Amino acid sequence: MFQENRTSVTMFFFLGFSHYPKGEIIIFVLCLLMYLTTLLGNMILISITILDSHLHTPMYFFLSNLSCLDIWYTSSVFPPMLINFVSGENTISFLGCAAQMYFSLAMGSTECVLLSMMAYDRYVAICNPLRYPTIINKRVCVQIAAGSWVTGCFTALVETVFVLQLSLCGRSVINHFACEILAVLKLVCVDTSKTQLIILVFTILLVPMPMLLICISYAFILSNILRISSVDGRSKGFSTCSAHLIVVILFYCSALFMYMKPKSKDTKTSDEIIGLSYRAVTPMLNPIIHILRNKDVKEAVHKILSRHLILWGKDILWYSKMNLQNLVK
Repeated sequence: MFQENRTSVTMFFFLGFSHYPKGEIIIFVLCLLMYLTTLLGNMILISITILDSHLHTPMYFFLSNLSCLDIWYTSSVFPPMLINFVSGENTISFLGCAAQMYFSLAMGSTECVLLSMMAYDRYVAICNPLRYPTIINKRVCVQIAAGSWVTGCFTALVETVFVLQLSLCGRSVINHFACEILAVLKLVCVDTSKTQLIILVFTILLVPMPMLLICISYAFILSNILRISSVDGRSKGFSTCSAHLIVVILFYCSALFMYMKPKSKDTKTSDEIIGLSYRAVTPMLNPIIHILRNKDVKEAVHKILSRHLILWGKDILWYSKMNLQNLVK
């Protein structure tokens, strides 16, 4: 059936933002700026965690994985979409659509699991600080990260295969700006109840279940922080978790609304706005939130920038001195 779809539908056409002809240039510039900001912010965050030895801890190891996910996640959608904006074709091949759907689902699903594991990491760090080095050691960190990636990639593979093996009956116009699984599913001309059930099961396992684990973790964290007598101690506890909590709220609110809203609420405009928020705004804000809300990251940025500015200053002075000597000669 997958091969049948490849032969009957070789190219998909996106409606995208074509019903906003006057706003397409603004949307293009906005999407380009968001994508570049996402790349720059997450690359800076990854570089900082690698270059600063003080950030070689489980929390920043998971944060680096989150930044990698965000880069892959946005890169699976935005470069093809921006190229389509420039070319005006708004097309994608069948295999390209399959790859885009898979990587988008895989990165999004992995992020769901990873965010819940990061909440568990914060729970152990605040509620069991003395046992933290033994519970969250290097081997456990690698296992948690690997487990998150494997879970996300496997569930995405199952969902992608189940959707693309369904008959499309030659339908090739996707009412979206990307090969989003629910938008592609609307093209199917046969019974989709089994596939929808599989998607619903995976959605429940990957969105509400991790969110429940996060809520339980933060309930214990909040209870523990409120028992701290000193104001400085409570402030430090809240600042340790605030960045992660803001990211979780942004990510899960858009994910829940995207995949678990009633069908009666489906509208073209709402899907596009939620899609942009889910695929662009959240990954763009993740590194900004962590840099602004995390004292250790801010100090690392300041230290690295100061070090490079000093080196650049020395280089400029050296070149100036050499030029002066050459002029005197």
